[in-house]
Amino acid sequence: MPITEKTADRLGSATVSAHLATTVEDRPHVAPVWFLYDHGHLFAFTSGRKLANIRKNPRVAASIETDDWHAVLQGTASMVEETERIHEIGERLFEKYTGSAASDKYTDDDGKPEGTLIDVEIGNVTVREN
Repeated sequence: MPITEKTADRLGSATVSAHLATTVEDRPHVAPVWFLYDHGHLFAFTSGRKLANIRKNPRVAASIETDDWHAVLQGTASMVEETERIHEIGERLFEKYTGSAASDKYTDDDGKPEGTLIDVEIGNVTVREN
C-alpha cells in the first residue's frame, strides 16, 4: 500500500519509538529505535546486532504504534555515508525527541551522532486505526 498523506503526517509527528525488526540466518531481532520519517524513508541511528544484521540482510520491518493508530513498514535499509546528511538527520531526529538539535547526550565529542545512520526506503506500509 502506498503511503498516504495522512500516514506521512502521522509518521512525521509520532514521538514514539519504532520497533525495528531485522533478521539473518532465520533469526529475527527486534529492538526499539528513535526514528525520523521523511518522504518515504525512515531514518534511525543504530549499532550492534541490528546493524550487523542489516549489513547481511538489508530487508527490514518497523512497527510504530500510538494511542489511535498502528503502522507496519517494510523496506530495504542502507547506510548513510554523507557527513552533512548524517548531521542534518541527527539534528532533526534529536530535536523531535529531546527538543535540542545538538543533544550532547547522543553525540560524540565532535558532535557526530553515535551509531550508524540507516535509511530505510519504505516499500510497503499497512496502517490500522485503533
